[in-house]
Amino acid sequence: MIAKLNPELALDASVVAFTKALQHAGFTGDIETSYGSRLAVATDNSVYQALPQAVLLPRSTDDLVIMTSLAQTSSFSHLKFSPRGGGTGTNGQALTEHIVVDLSRHMRQILELNVEQRWVRVQAGVIKDQLNAFLKPYGFFFAPDLSTSNRATIGGMINTDASGQGSLVYGKTSDHVLALKTVLIDGNVLNTRKMPLFEAEHRAEQPNSIGRIYRQVLDSCRNKRALILDKFPRLNRFLTGYDLEHVFNADLTEFDLSRIITGSEGSLGFVTEAKLNITPIAKYKCLVNIKYDSFESALRNSPFLVAAAATSVETVDSKVLNLARSDIVWHQVKDLITDVPGKEMQGLNIVEYNTESEQEIHDKISALTARLDEAIEQQQGGIIGYQLTYDAAAINAIYTMRKKAVGLLGNTAGNHKPVAFAEDTAVPPENLADFILEFRALLDAHGLHYGMFGHVDAGVLHVRPALDLYDPEQERLLRTISDQVVALTAKYGGLMWGEHGKGYRSEYGPAFFGEELFTELRKIKAAFDPRNRVNPGKICTPYQSHDALVSVDGQKRAWFDRQIPVAVRESFDSSMNCNGNGLCFNYEESSPMCPSSKVTKDRRHSPKGRAGLMREWLRLQQQAGEDILQTEQRLLQQGQGISSIWQKIKNTLAKRQGDADFSHEVMEAMEGCLACKACAGQCPIKVDVPSFRARFLQLYHSRYLRPAKDYVVANIERTAPLLAKAPKLVNFFLGQRWLQKGLEHGVGYVDTPLLSVPTLAQRLEGRYRFSFDKLNALTAEERQRTVLLVQDPFTSFYEAELVADALQLLEKLGYQPLLLPFLPNGKPEHVKGFLKQFAATAATAAAFFNQLNQYQLPLLGLDASLVLVYRDEYVKALGKARGDFQVLLLQEWLVQQSLPKVAQAQQFSLLAHCTEKTALPASEKHWQQIFMQMGLELKPVSVGCCGMAGTYGHEKQQLENSKALFELSWRAPVTQLGNERILVTGFSCRSQVKRLVGDKPRHPLQALLAALA
Repeated sequence: MIAKLNPELALDASVVAFTKALQHAGFTGDIETSYGSRLAVATDNSVYQALPQAVLLPRSTDDLVIMTSLAQTSSFSHLKFSPRGGGTGTNGQALTEHIVVDLSRHMRQILELNVEQRWVRVQAGVIKDQLNAFLKPYGFFFAPDLSTSNRATIGGMINTDASGQGSLVYGKTSDHVLALKTVLIDGNVLNTRKMPLFEAEHRAEQPNSIGRIYRQVLDSCRNKRALILDKFPRLNRFLTGYDLEHVFNADLTEFDLSRIITGSEGSLGFVTEAKLNITPIAKYKCLVNIKYDSFESALRNSPFLVAAAATSVETVDSKVLNLARSDIVWHQVKDLITDVPGKEMQGLNIVEYNTESEQEIHDKISALTARLDEAIEQQQGGIIGYQLTYDAAAINAIYTMRKKAVGLLGNTAGNHKPVAFAEDTAVPPENLADFILEFRALLDAHGLHYGMFGHVDAGVLHVRPALDLYDPEQERLLRTISDQVVALTAKYGGLMWGEHGKGYRSEYGPAFFGEELFTELRKIKAAFDPRNRVNPGKICTPYQSHDALVSVDGQKRAWFDRQIPVAVRESFDSSMNCNGNGLCFNYEESSPMCPSSKVTKDRRHSPKGRAGLMREWLRLQQQAGEDILQTEQRLLQQGQGISSIWQKIKNTLAKRQGDADFSHEVMEAMEGCLACKACAGQCPIKVDVPSFRARFLQLYHSRYLRPAKDYVVANIERTAPLLAKAPKLVNFFLGQRWLQKGLEHGVGYVDTPLLSVPTLAQRLEGRYRFSFDKLNALTAEERQRTVLLVQDPFTSFYEAELVADALQLLEKLGYQPLLLPFLPNGKPEHVKGFLKQFAATAATAAAFFNQLNQYQLPLLGLDASLVLVYRDEYVKALGKARGDFQVLLLQEWLVQQSLPKVAQAQQFSLLAHCTEKTALPASEKHWQQIFMQMGLELKPVSVGCCGMAGTYGHEKQQLENSKALFELSWRAPVTQLGNERILVTGFSCRSQVKRLVGDKPRHPLQALLAALA
């Protein structure tokens, strides 16, 4: 039996008192102090880890004023706070051991838009892509384009002065900030904007903290202007921390205090609102993908491309390209970046042109391609080929691949993972190639592998050395390389932090600023935050303070992880490998990635959050002396005896009486998972929550009793065939209100689906019946036309008409289908963590399919969520004993066949199952090709999760989330298109539409059958 876990979680008494006082003071946001909530924000996309004392999630500026005003009282004046946005920083900017103030959950409102004056006002928690989706219908966008744009918040972008692709033309975040609202640590609200110098001087006369701030910034930036201009290199990615230079315009007639706050990494106050300028979307766009024989050639060619008036020039090396080839993202771009026959592509420059004039873009592309053709013909510059695309969807696909490069680098095999710690150096673009060659020599001298990508037009390249931070020696090497890169960057006239900010690298600040200017930074910090209470240790400490800066040597996540035995780490690699890139925070409602994270906006309910909880749970189990792998083996082989059951009863009673166990927090997060496996397909690291969730559930319930609903769900494949013997009687009782209420309150199960009437057996009346005698009697010619249909419990017993229609369709297409006898698949058992039972179910089914395999006949299934279990979970459970049988989805097989054209052309819209789309990225295209071959048109509709996900939507505790998910992205297309036009591949999805709209939509095969009639 696994150990009870109750680590030393006692909070500081003053923090507890502060959270209680906040509630009484009228704070309307969320206050979280549980271990799990704190763990969820203890990491970001860096190598560091810091457990905060509490997490505050305000809903408004007023909440921040209440918080900071209360923090001024004598009882709480020692407390410290760190603002947090999307949590995607690579240098630990938002990590703290104090109190996290997370503005990403609730402060997501777009407040005001002025199209005529071209500005928008937003709260700090608005996500960059969310803002651009809002602006697109008006013909505008917010220009800074970073790789984490689908989860990075505007507040985070402001605090790191984020930039990215296209910054040569569009600049950085600070170039687009018109005004900011910032709550200071003393409770005052600071409103900043560009203003005439005399107005700033007038504000400096105020007898409060705001006046003090204006006085100090005016003094520092005016009196030290000559030194400031002399000290910092003229770089596009000018990033100082506090932007001393651009507070003033060139002739010192205008002043903008917002420039100090942008890039301040939350160390000066809490930015709650921003007024931003917006940029018209260019009418004409072209992307030129230029291929090179080496990465050095790509780097050395970039100045020419910048000189060719490109909007942006992005680059990736062969390592990143090869990682992309093995990811789901490659299916979208493989035709846009084809290999050059007889050449090996070792580097790629992605060159973008944007114009308002069609003639202008034509002229620019013509001039560029003429030069490229000449270089290829004369074998100059290492250019081996190029491809053009003007298609907006194709351009977005290319950039999706480029943006995913950050996460893809983390998916390398083994313990040596590319690590972000010295990877956003900025040097003058003309120095970049030489700088990178020396950088590479530095890393080669240490025997390290690395990947490279970045913004060569701005002289910024991301270089991530692969280190094994489980090894203390490698951790020390991180410091060595970091110091060496600082020296190398200075040699080439650059800055250490060209894009991703300082964070734990703040200790290098004095070296780059020099003592005199760094003192001015400290004076500015003291004016804003004299007692070092806001994100302490980042950028600088207050003037005359003795507080220390954070250090590159700060505590790292690997320090905790290495306490887990190697065998356990390797066994749970899916959770251990999560690097915090945060792609699972993707806000897009039409993205299938992690529905539970979207609907709850709770970081614990994301793949990253669950992976982090699982890692800590494994660490604490080890501390308690528990051998997790040995326990799993015992449970799989022996199960549990009577004494264990009695102990589980006692443990469960203690739990109900409030007995603490960290396992309950992990359980809460795992229960919210829909087991859709979108994470396994879309996460660049392939964090597979359902797999380690199933293992956790098994282990957890070796200590605590299971709820009744788990047994109902896990045994559905065995009870459904029995219930189907008297479907009308069963449906009669299921239709009774008293029974539905009993199931809801007694089992926790709602909206129980009705069995099919007539049953599948009644519909078929013995047709298509399978037997081995039939197979053995087949002639060679008959064998060519015979296919075997695999049953699943949901379609066979709850949607029998679909199975019958599938058989009829196959017959109409000229095939001889046989319906295999129903065998449990095991997915419900796996979802609920009955892994011993699942292994037995899988072994039985695999034996049967392997017996069929000798006949070499196609095995076809209808529902992706069940079919994919044969390919993934069976392999993990059975290993080599699984055999080599293959069950294809109907469309995977049909797309390879020759199909007849139908007489009447029709148009349909496809809403695909999220598991299917992420695990089988070609699935929608297969259906399109099938329909096209038959003379029909099928258009995929971009939707996320429908909210049903097997039995998730039938569980009472998940009902509201299930309905909310449907509203996010399914309600609108279902309502607008209507059931006659939409086709839905997932049984769960069709059931959800029927439950919440009233009519069940058709499966694509049913539309094909109707077209053949």
